[in-house]
Amino acid sequence: MPQSLLGKAITYALNQKEYLSNFLKDGRIQLSNNLAEQSIKMFVIGRKNWLFSNTPNGARSSSIIYSIIQTAIANNLKPMYYLEYVFEQIQLNETPQISEILPWSVSIPEKCKNPDTPQS
Repeated sequence: MPQSLLGKAITYALNQKEYLSNFLKDGRIQLSNNLAEQSIKMFVIGRKNWLFSNTPNGARSSSIIYSIIQTAIANNLKPMYYLEYVFEQIQLNETPQISEILPWSVSIPEKCKNPDTPQS
């Protein structure tokens, strides 16, 4: 039986027991990576568009903007309004306090917050 597919699956699970049981040690650990996969889905779908980021600086800029947008979404903000706020702050003050423009900052205007999702 150890050489059967079922035997191999059981052996694999037993060998991975330490890693598979990590979520029992820390309740913050997700049981699956669905959330992570959902957050990168738009990038996977649009990866052919990245062929037009023909320089390292263009690709870096795109990755920064995508990261900011995903962080805003994860913090229940409206990405367009949040980006608008960040750019306004940068334009008004060349060196704004980073703590004031982070997505979880208390100084984020209400118009940036998504009313459909409770704020934490």
